[in-house]
Amino acid sequence: MRRSCSARTAQPPRSPSTSRTFPVFKHPANKHRSVSLTAEQFRFAFGNALSEGESTALYERLTIPAPGKPLYEAASANFNPHSPAKVDTQDSGRGPLLLISGGKNHTVPEAVTRATLKQYRHSDAVTDIVNFPDRGHFLAIDDGRREIADSVLGWLRKQSPEGGR
Repeated sequence: MRRSCSARTAQPPRSPSTSRTFPVFKHPANKHRSVSLTAEQFRFAFGNALSEGESTALYERLTIPAPGKPLYEAASANFNPHSPAKVDTQDSGRGPLLLISGGKNHTVPEAVTRATLKQYRHSDAVTDIVNFPDRGHFLAIDDGRREIADSVLGWLRKQSPEGGR
């Protein structure tokens, strides 16, 4: 019998950086509100591996107020057996999974991505990880996204039935 278990999600860090990385957690009522990041919070959480100019440009182009509820649900997934964030990490019938981490990611640190990989160890399905040590959270959106795309495409080719031919 296959058990469905909750993939462990990153708990907000217990440090002075909590409010800069996860401002939604500043107040419990934010669970039911939309919360905006300041440019400084955005730079710390998403743009820290980018130039200040690129971070500012992405902030101005991409940020909008976001609902707090999904972050609260993810943060409490380990404690709620009916969490909408629940994932069956033992499902051997799923497709291949590639986890990507940035070594300078303040939002989802590399250690959290490696812990996620460990959650899938009981599945026979392909689960891999690739780390980009000098990249932050926006690694698939920032100016260096071509490197990430090329790596992912190479990995996908290896997963094809033809073996990348």
